[in-house]
Amino acid sequence: MMKPPGGTALRPRDAATLGLPGKVAIMAETTVLPAPLSRVHLVGICGTGMGTLAGMLAARGLHVTGSDENVYPPMSTQLQRWGIPILEGFAAENLTPERLGGVPDLVIIGNVCRRTNPECVAVEQSGLPYMSMPRAVARCFLDGRTSIVVAGTHGKTTTTALTGHLLAAAGFDPGVLVGGVVLDFGGSYRLGQGAPFVVEGDEYDSAYFDKGPKFLHYQPQIAVLTAVEFDHADIFADDLAIDRAFAAFLALLPPTGALFVCGDEPRAEGLAKAHARCPVMTYGLGPSAALRAVDVHFDETGVRFRLLRQGEELGELRSPLAGEHNLRNTLGSLGVLLHQGASLAQIQEGLSSFRGIRKRQEVIGEQRGVLVIDDFAHHPTAVRETLRAIRRRYPDRRIWAVFEAKSNTSRLNVFQDEYTRAFDEADQVIIARPYIKKDSIPPERRLDPGELAAQIAARGVPARLIPDVPDIIRTLVAETQPGDLVLGMSGSSFGGLHPRLVQALYETSPPEVVP
Repeated sequence: MMKPPGGTALRPRDAATLGLPGKVAIMAETTVLPAPLSRVHLVGICGTGMGTLAGMLAARGLHVTGSDENVYPPMSTQLQRWGIPILEGFAAENLTPERLGGVPDLVIIGNVCRRTNPECVAVEQSGLPYMSMPRAVARCFLDGRTSIVVAGTHGKTTTTALTGHLLAAAGFDPGVLVGGVVLDFGGSYRLGQGAPFVVEGDEYDSAYFDKGPKFLHYQPQIAVLTAVEFDHADIFADDLAIDRAFAAFLALLPPTGALFVCGDEPRAEGLAKAHARCPVMTYGLGPSAALRAVDVHFDETGVRFRLLRQGEELGELRSPLAGEHNLRNTLGSLGVLLHQGASLAQIQEGLSSFRGIRKRQEVIGEQRGVLVIDDFAHHPTAVRETLRAIRRRYPDRRIWAVFEAKSNTSRLNVFQDEYTRAFDEADQVIIARPYIKKDSIPPERRLDPGELAAQIAARGVPARLIPDVPDIIRTLVAETQPGDLVLGMSGSSFGGLHPRLVQALYETSPPEVVP
């Protein structure tokens, strides 16, 4: 049980209808943990970050509950496996002892929740202490640890997961919090007992009452900056706003800290050298990188390269991760490992045992000679680099790129032209209907999937719009041939496209001939 001192003063107000004991108040987010802390309730628990935090809190021995209106696998089943009850729908009554079995000591509010959410209204009026998800992570898990934060508009998840895995393999016993399912951890977190705690530092906003980026809460002592590009157009107005957010993050690093920045990304390097007060080391493939990969050879098993640090050769390494973008992610991780004192032999052992991350070039299955791969790529840069990596890894296969715009930014037309050029490495392209959300995007700002398909085709890559997943599956079953590869890219489950396609290919396989 965690019992840090402190609390938040309350201004009494009557709210007896909530069924909550004691005085109630309109209050601001608390900055310290209530003492004692034994019961925690999460509003919007089924989001990736919130669900992971719920699991971490439960693993610490706390009584955890949650509520959400979007309760579905895989997060719902994961929470069930952890023994965390979920209330479907948002209601003020969800905070009552009758619903929760007791009064929560702390409420954590996810960034998808709006101020008008009935539970958020009830929390503010009840006097219950509340926090954003990133502040809760900091207070519950980062205090007293060496916080290693991986930030950037691309590559965060892979770099965070790999860094955590390599530290664990080298015996550092780190904590890890990552926005994806790491196969080696069997989930998206690792508590650990050692000093390092590796966190994926998201630039997205923290909560309706804290519109600052999440990574500003993570108290970085060591950081990796992978790339800085315009993204999250629903949050950031322009490139300048993105730059300001990352500048504020970099300024948090203490003079005694360390920053590893991709030297192949001039914008990221410029921000790092302008705003970081700590030593800055560049990594990358270019000749000016302080930590550099040379003699790079890609094949179906990954990549082999020689590692140089300040021009001095450290040795040869092999990584299972495909693509130049993943090689850069690997180099960012290696910077942290070398800084922590890991040997090259320990690093190689960790690289050899890394099993990867769900939805990052994840092989779902192969039927009828057709390989089906799932990937999270959604930003144009991620789509382009993922396709390049797949092309390098499977040079003899015909590549079908199937894309669903899922993120808030990808559903806008802000990247329409960039998406047009992102599919050049594909042999066939299918554009699906953008992911349907409850929000309302004005017609003039929406991505036009039909026009996107036409623009891609005009560049010489056969492309078409097929709006719905069942029709996409029927098309792929009818037109794919042995040796083909289907890469489905989406920030969601894509309507179950990948397993459904594997099953459909299996069902249409010719019967085996028994001699």
